[in-house]
Amino acid sequence: MALADFLTTGGYGLVIDATHPFAERISANAAFAAETTGIAAIALRRPEWQRLPGDRWQDVQSIPAAIAALGPSPRHVFLATGRQGAHYAEAAPQHFYLIRSVDPVDPPLALVDVNYVLDRGPFTLEGECALLRQHHIDVIIAKNSGGATYAKIEAARLLGIEVMMVARAPASTLTVVETVEAALAAIDHLFSPVMKRGV
Repeated sequence: MALADFLTTGGYGLVIDATHPFAERISANAAFAAETTGIAAIALRRPEWQRLPGDRWQDVQSIPAAIAALGPSPRHVFLATGRQGAHYAEAAPQHFYLIRSVDPVDPPLALVDVNYVLDRGPFTLEGECALLRQHHIDVIIAKNSGGATYAKIEAARLLGIEVMMVARAPASTLTVVETVEAALAAIDHLFSPVMKRGV
């Protein structure tokens, strides 16, 4: 309700949810606030990555589902989902995990065979191929975020590595657009020129 109160008190006429495609809590709050207040709202979501020839994707609904789908035999896993959700790997300690994140995983995972890499993209195809080879990775767990963080997916295709692709949550009740241009067009449909000056 805090966001709804803020929007009402501030006299806002439009909400644009331009958060990360997996920022599900924030997006849910924005959708709830818009519905509660009756304020117009749109969500800007970059397009999902699409499967291409040579991709070995297994679609999964969550990080825990991806961990479970690894199976009982030890594997070398690149957990490329950031530090949030990394703790799910503790459910399958038989695997080796390479975990890359911008900030440290805190507390460290209760795993014997884990390697942490602190780094921030964008990453190159050559660098991703070298990383995957260095750690003998045979499966990548990644969120279908879309956008520029794509080199690991290209590297997986080139090296024949399986990808557990975590799907996005179902679209919110907001009108969803994929580009800034589409967002501006949606605003044009929602508001007259006079009204837009007060948004």
